[in-house]
Amino acid sequence: MSLKQRITDDMKNAMREKAAQRLGAIRLLLAAMKQREVDERIELSDEQIVAIVEKEVKKRRDSVTAYEAANRPDLADVEKFEIGVLEAYMPQQADEAEVAAVIDAAVAAHGATVASMGKIMADVKAKLAGRADMSKMSALVKARIG
Repeated sequence: MSLKQRITDDMKNAMREKAAQRLGAIRLLLAAMKQREVDERIELSDEQIVAIVEKEVKKRRDSVTAYEAANRPDLADVEKFEIGVLEAYMPQQADEAEVAAVIDAAVAAHGATVASMGKIMADVKAKLAGRADMSKMSALVKARIG
């Protein structure tokens, strides 16, 4: 079953269960997917859908930070719930040992210089796309080469 079909099935189940919050989060994801399909006139692959899910999770994490800074825990809780719903569509996250091994291999291949940071991050992103937070990976690479 494709990821798109799984998301659609989950939306139907949320409607049957009358789970309004969950349904809203899934509908927002489906809307983002549909928007990309219409804009680019393509049929999304699972990898592209994972990229959209990552983007939506990042948006919500930024919103949680903003809401907590504005002392709005009620809105932050809604965003946290949506993050939980969306993370169900992400692949299993890479563990610390795997992340370290990928970073070490990329640094060894391109050299431990600041100038090679872009090439290192490209390798890391290719191997860990959807399985690790790239902002954290960037910090780890900077610490490794700096």
